[in-house]
Amino acid sequence: MNSVRRGPVASFFVGLWDVMNFTRRLILNILFFGLLLLVLMMVLASLAAGSGRPMLPRTTLVIAPEGNLVEQYTSDPVSRAFAKSMGGRSGELQLRDVLRALEAARRDKNIERVYLHVDDLQAGGMASLREVADAIARLRADGKQVVAFSEQLDQKQYLLAAQADEVYLDPMGGVVLEGLSRYRQYFREGLQDKLGVDVHLFKVGTFKSAAEPYVLDAASPASKEADLFWMNDVWQRYLGDVARARKLDVAQLTASVNDLPAGVAAAQGDLAQLALRQKLVDGLKTRQQVWDLLRERGAADDNAEGGFRRIELDDYLAHLDNRLQQVVPEKHVAVVVAEGEITGGDAPPGTIGGDSTSALLRDAHDDDNVAAVVLRVNSPGGEVFASEQIRREVDRLKAAGKPVVVSMGDVAASGGYWISMNADRIYADPSTITGSIGIFGVIPTIPRALEKIGVHTDGVGTTPYAGAFDLTRELDPRVGQVIQGVIEKGYRDFTGRVAKARGRSVEQIDAIAQGRVWSGAQARERGIVDAMGGLQVALDDAAQRARLGKRGDYRVRYIEKTPTPFEKFFTGFAQSRMGAGLLAESDMARALLAKAAPQAARDLRFLEASAAERRGAPVMAVAYCFCGL
Repeated sequence: MNSVRRGPVASFFVGLWDVMNFTRRLILNILFFGLLLLVLMMVLASLAAGSGRPMLPRTTLVIAPEGNLVEQYTSDPVSRAFAKSMGGRSGELQLRDVLRALEAARRDKNIERVYLHVDDLQAGGMASLREVADAIARLRADGKQVVAFSEQLDQKQYLLAAQADEVYLDPMGGVVLEGLSRYRQYFREGLQDKLGVDVHLFKVGTFKSAAEPYVLDAASPASKEADLFWMNDVWQRYLGDVARARKLDVAQLTASVNDLPAGVAAAQGDLAQLALRQKLVDGLKTRQQVWDLLRERGAADDNAEGGFRRIELDDYLAHLDNRLQQVVPEKHVAVVVAEGEITGGDAPPGTIGGDSTSALLRDAHDDDNVAAVVLRVNSPGGEVFASEQIRREVDRLKAAGKPVVVSMGDVAASGGYWISMNADRIYADPSTITGSIGIFGVIPTIPRALEKIGVHTDGVGTTPYAGAFDLTRELDPRVGQVIQGVIEKGYRDFTGRVAKARGRSVEQIDAIAQGRVWSGAQARERGIVDAMGGLQVALDDAAQRARLGKRGDYRVRYIEKTPTPFEKFFTGFAQSRMGAGLLAESDMARALLAKAAPQAARDLRFLEASAAERRGAPVMAVAYCFCGL
């Protein structure tokens, strides 16, 4: 057989193809075996995760939280794992994790003391802080020493530090107790006079002030009166908590706060010396000096930061998780967290969705192993219909014979109260912010703004109301009457449901409603909260109602959106030492993390969305409270 002879041109292209084909196979093989090796390493690392060193006696638990204190994470597990593996901050710390760590440390014979450093904690509301403060106080009562150190403290962080046996402050630091305040920006002049945007407010409730910034240039007298009433109650309680922890006289502490300029002048501007004189701290020491103190009192460890035997909060939580049995008991108390603004549809963790939160409650309803439910509410409210969806699921749980107990966090107002009111019992911290039983709706119109640039709107409609909600047209007064009627009906629904749930008359509820905000203690006096207590008290109550026994006899399970298999796998990998080492050097991981935008829900955006997404209704009724500290 005669072989085919190729010319030089054909031979060149054939050779080029062979080189390209070889290169392609080589690259694919490298990628394949590289990925295979990475997967094997991830599997080995995830299997090894949690198999760290055992706890040793005389260990110091280091609680140095970073980021916001929250009821529920708003970021996904993968993002948190990326951040932690590369030495970054997750930006959030769950209240439940701090509480369970402190509770476990009380009984842990290997934990000798707690070292508290809260400078990087972006503290939440007073109710959450008081729960943590109470947990620290219980730990001290059981004989565990607590040492706090700070370089600079704000007054919320100080509430936690004050609970320690000893509080040390850096000589260049300071502690300033300034009081509580609530100031907002008012946009009426800018929107209406400067831009030509007319904001039409429809509301029921003398004290319902959430939308005032759109129609006023300053807070109304009613708003200031109501805010100052509950804020003074919270502030006096704060002073009492600090005075009790530091063994100070409340009157003397109050006087030192009110005479701050004189105190600073007497200390020649030295805030650290002022804190020492006011007995807010026990001594002035640097971080290294405090570490040396902990080394002398505890067990030395030259390989650990600070030179003393220690375990970080995250590692201690992982240690606790490894000891837990993975099998859920047959009968238990389920916790559903409702944190953030209430919106319609499916919402991510950290916000409340009418559909998604209702689905969690339905899961509790359908699970025969759930004997009782604690609904943990930390919300300023939101959409009325979404709130009603959740309230109906609470009623459905009760009808199925499953007790529902509400535990209010920092804020459970407006829609946050709507979803709470039908519980068998409502617990709040005395400094919880609640109430705000009222309804409003806003509709902006911009014909005057368009006129400023020479744009006009005109056309025809088949009825006087066709196109009435076009924001480029002026709002017809007759349409305004329709909207006000809808809002008034929403208020009647709200007060009527509260009256029925609380066993009161509508007139009695209306007298304490009108959109007015109350502290938890004030709300109890007015009958819209049953008792004072934190999350643990609510859990005990729910367990007792379900006949599960006392504290220690029953188990608790949080019902939350289930992570995907990949999220579970990757989180375990990233938490391992091998995974953390790999990710820390990964440019790909850094790029992915940089794209993870934080979920910042601002009040203004929420109001704009509420006004725009009416879904065929004349206006979206909103039960929302711009309350908080």
